[in-house]
Amino acid sequence: MRDFTLSIYRSLLDELKKANYSFQTFEQFLQAPADRAIMLRHDVDDRKLHSLEFARIQKEKGIVGTYFFRLVPESFDEKVIRAIFEMGHEIGYHYEDMDFARGNPHEAIQFFEEHLARLREVAPVNTICMHGSPRSRYDNKDVWKHYRYQDYNILGEPYFDLDFRQVYYLTDTGRRWDGASVSVRDKVDDHFNLRFRTTHSIIECIRDGQFPDQVMFNFHPQRWTDNQRLWLKDKYHQRAKNAVKYWLIKLR
Repeated sequence: MRDFTLSIYRSLLDELKKANYSFQTFEQFLQAPADRAIMLRHDVDDRKLHSLEFARIQKEKGIVGTYFFRLVPESFDEKVIRAIFEMGHEIGYHYEDMDFARGNPHEAIQFFEEHLARLREVAPVNTICMHGSPRSRYDNKDVWKHYRYQDYNILGEPYFDLDFRQVYYLTDTGRRWDGASVSVRDKVDDHFNLRFRTTHSIIECIRDGQFPDQVMFNFHPQRWTDNQRLWLKDKYHQRAKNAVKYWLIKLR
């Protein structure tokens, strides 16, 4: 069975439900974390309609997720954002304002204020998450060395407000679940000694009862599809991107 398809994604959700996990948005977890909690985080970087399909699948299964939107045409779409919010999912801001400001934090915070206000015109936004921007020299989180996101009625940012000694973090960055070597910024310190390459191996771990109690998944929905042509295109495109990112990490 191919990985990174909507079919295997549905199977993953079904196994998590069978294992009696509670599905919480990032905001819900910050306010009242369940003992056995799954946070479905989605970084909407591109192909925003793929995120809409993810949201519909979750709605069908009676579960919720969190969707972080960028303020670029590939991601920002008022109709899509509003539709996902109306399904009961959380909307967050996927900020990349240090990139927009070319590393100037004082200009970056102005971009942040403008973009956050624009997104809040479409849906409530109480959480944020940085965009990794692998080709950029700037780390978008660095704006918070000079300012406080709490001053903007933001409850949390995953890389600052989750204890990853307690919450297991899994990201599909690099189109694989063990892509730390090809991830420029989307990574955390690993305290669980678990390693998965495929979604199938995650499902087996859940079935065996060995999966951690509190987990944040990070999905990039643009790379998940049942369309074989698009699936193959993304597979080989991502392989080339991973090679570039690997050497960027080495050089930095």
